[in-house]
Amino acid sequence: MRLPLIALLAVSVSIHAAEPAPKISDWNGYEKQDFEIAGHQALIVVPKTVADGRPWIWRTEFFGHEPQADIALLGAGWHVASLKISDMYGSPAAIDLMAQFHDYATRAYGLNPRVVLEGFSRGGLYAFNFAATHPDKTAALYLDAAVLDLRSWPGGKGAGVGSKACWDQALQLYGLTEETAAEFKGNPLDRIEPVLKARIPIIAVCGDSDNVVPYVENTAQLEGRYKELGGNIQVILKPGVDHHPHSLKDPQPIVDFLLKHAYAH
Repeated sequence: MRLPLIALLAVSVSIHAAEPAPKISDWNGYEKQDFEIAGHQALIVVPKTVADGRPWIWRTEFFGHEPQADIALLGAGWHVASLKISDMYGSPAAIDLMAQFHDYATRAYGLNPRVVLEGFSRGGLYAFNFAATHPDKTAALYLDAAVLDLRSWPGGKGAGVGSKACWDQALQLYGLTEETAAEFKGNPLDRIEPVLKARIPIIAVCGDSDNVVPYVENTAQLEGRYKELGGNIQVILKPGVDHHPHSLKDPQPIVDFLLKHAYAH
């Protein structure tokens, strides 16, 4: 039996009313709103004046670490967001949770249907895999010393130090074994095609002496393939720099790239 319009409206109102009011606090002079999505901590930082098109950037891991680009984008009218789903390594279960957060943020806050994903370190797994799964919901990628191959980190199967505890977690989440992981084709570096097809621009920042997430096994591989296929990618390589510090002291090159390219198409 079809419900009359007034009943449907009542159901809708009750659903939205069930969402708890966010907790309000200050973050670097901006209003931060904390709430939960599917039992996971989430937040959105609101700019003082919202830019046209309601753009936003989503830090997929380590919110608040080296935040200079986020703060600059807040000043340019962007919202900044984060969903805490640590220790999920960009797995399909993590991407499902991210889709729920994206749907909530675009509905409740009226944010742009396409978001810039910001992947610091292991956050690169989340950022790139979300973009590859949902290219229509992705405006750009900002990757910073980003993991793009599980075998590189946490696997430590190449030049990097790896992490056995994290590797064991990742294998379980992806349903892999040591043997099947060797032939696994679900890493970001295996999923370039949908990102390229959607013409998603990428800016990457990394150190050329990274001993944790080696540049040659991750960003260098992405850069070579993306450029060869005609994709828009800019890499800022920091000579002599290890995994830390992330970002740039002056984030303007990152901000300029995103302001120019993220919502250009």
